[in-house]
Amino acid sequence: MSSEQVSHQQTRVKVRNIGGIDETTVTLPPGVSVLAGRNASNRTSFLQALMGGLGSTQTTLKGDAEEGSVTLELGGETYTRTLKRSGDTVVFGGDPYLEDPEIADSFAFLLEDNEARRAVARGDDLREIIMRPIDTDQIEAEIEACEQERDELESKIQELDRLEQELPQLEAEKKETKEELETARDKLETKQAELDAVDTGVEESRSRKQDLEDAFDRVRDARSELDDLEFDLETERSTIEQLEAERDELEASLEELEEVTESTDRLEGRISELRERKRSLDDTINELGSVINFNQEMLNGEGIDLETDTDPTDALLENDETVCWTCGSEVETTQIEDTLQRLRDLRSDKLDERNRIRSEIDELSEQKESIRERKSERQQTERRLETVESDIESSRERVAELEQRIEDQEQRVSELEAEAESIELEDHDEVLELHREINGIELRIDRLESELDEINEEIADKESAIEQRDELTAEREAVTEQLTELRTRVNRIEQDAIENFNEHMETVLDILEYDNLDRIWIEQRETEVREGRKKVMRSRFDLHIVRSTADGTVYEDTIDHLSESEREVTGLVFALAGYLVHDVAEKVPFIILDSLEAIDSDRISHVVDYLSEHADFLVAALLPEDAAALSEEYTYIENID
Repeated sequence: MSSEQVSHQQTRVKVRNIGGIDETTVTLPPGVSVLAGRNASNRTSFLQALMGGLGSTQTTLKGDAEEGSVTLELGGETYTRTLKRSGDTVVFGGDPYLEDPEIADSFAFLLEDNEARRAVARGDDLREIIMRPIDTDQIEAEIEACEQERDELESKIQELDRLEQELPQLEAEKKETKEELETARDKLETKQAELDAVDTGVEESRSRKQDLEDAFDRVRDARSELDDLEFDLETERSTIEQLEAERDELEASLEELEEVTESTDRLEGRISELRERKRSLDDTINELGSVINFNQEMLNGEGIDLETDTDPTDALLENDETVCWTCGSEVETTQIEDTLQRLRDLRSDKLDERNRIRSEIDELSEQKESIRERKSERQQTERRLETVESDIESSRERVAELEQRIEDQEQRVSELEAEAESIELEDHDEVLELHREINGIELRIDRLESELDEINEEIADKESAIEQRDELTAEREAVTEQLTELRTRVNRIEQDAIENFNEHMETVLDILEYDNLDRIWIEQRETEVREGRKKVMRSRFDLHIVRSTADGTVYEDTIDHLSESEREVTGLVFALAGYLVHDVAEKVPFIILDSLEAIDSDRISHVVDYLSEHADFLVAALLPEDAAALSEEYTYIENID
């Protein structure tokens, strides 16, 4: 729920077994609530409980309790935080207001150990604190994904641009083909008219004329089939060329790939022997460790159970001899120490041997994997070469078959043409020539119509694809904007943080009126740092402090010379900058304050007033004398229990 929804509703906090609190219920109205009281009055415990209900794990379970809880009624909803002791740890559960409290812990829950406050006091790198909630790795991953998407869109758009550039050529080919088709059709119509004009005058001639036309129809069909066979032959020959080129590449690759004669059996056997030796060493090393530890404890007196008030260690130190716990005889302690040292040396030698064996196992495993990969690569190449050679042979057989069929079809075309020519008819030569011309024109028209259909289909496909360009261009622009936003997000957050800090720091200093403290501001600068083996440029926030003397001399000071009050105020303003730049108010409507004793009462009043302008709820724990300086309009809570 956003703070806008809860800003006018009070918050009810029920606490049980948290910090020093047994059980209490406190109602917090919107605005400023002041927990006024002396130290050890459970004010901080209540603040921690409130933080727990909001999602923080910076909450402690009461020392004598096994479990505790916080119930938070806020904005018409109920949130819970449970704490349960489990051995030496405390397990958190429930359903708190925030799923992830990190950003609130950093910039809204401003207790004494708050990281933002302490970073200023210690002079730490303030940029690291501000940027901590930002997952820069995730941003880099998003940038990479956006770049890939943008490049893919750019590639598609360029392809569409190329298609558009091809359209004029296709349109020209379409126009030329249509013109050729019209010319062929006109020529066909002319020849058919000439054929019709040849009138034999007798019924028998008309019958023979029809026979001639039928014969030439058979010639045309046979020629069409011959064209198809010739096309298949050309395709098959092209396939053979491609396969032969691939075969040459594969044969060259095989020449480069050495034939692997090594066997992995020997390596596997050696690796097994080494692993067995390593297991034996592991057992020996563990046993030596146990023996060394036991004897060291006995030598230190930790394992000796004597019915005496004398410290066993002191007894050993006072006497140079002791009873050996293994053989029962009296020996000098130095002998035992020498034996222990020899055991340690032996264990060290075993450790070195185990490390050598590990290295040898890794090396042999790499050799085995290399042999396996080289064998696999050669086998795959050989199998592919066999497949290619088989395909070449099949294609050659297909070529031979097509060549034979073409030869047979050419013979059939010749026979059909001879059959047509044998039909006797008046004006025989003229009619025969006209039929030959018409037959050729009809075949040409069929080819031109097929070409025109293919061109029209190609134009339609390209135009359909090009219609998507505007949509792809819009997508590319959106991705480019997102990419720009991602690339500038980190820098923008840095700039916003600096501007917020500098602006609010200037205002707060004017309000608090510190003597001779003129200005505190953050400057961003680039610095070279080492990451792994390379050096990279990284941004850093430098805190500058300007003071002036009574005679008006202005000079720059350091954080070390700030008073405790000045450091605390600077830390609070820095936390406020983080609160604003990360929009924390949209996630949690609270600012929680504690440990302000280093600041004088009047300035505490001004600080609380200023911070309260930025949160729906501000809860502060103050000493009674500090609380007295605040506005009477605020809510004061003096009894937590």
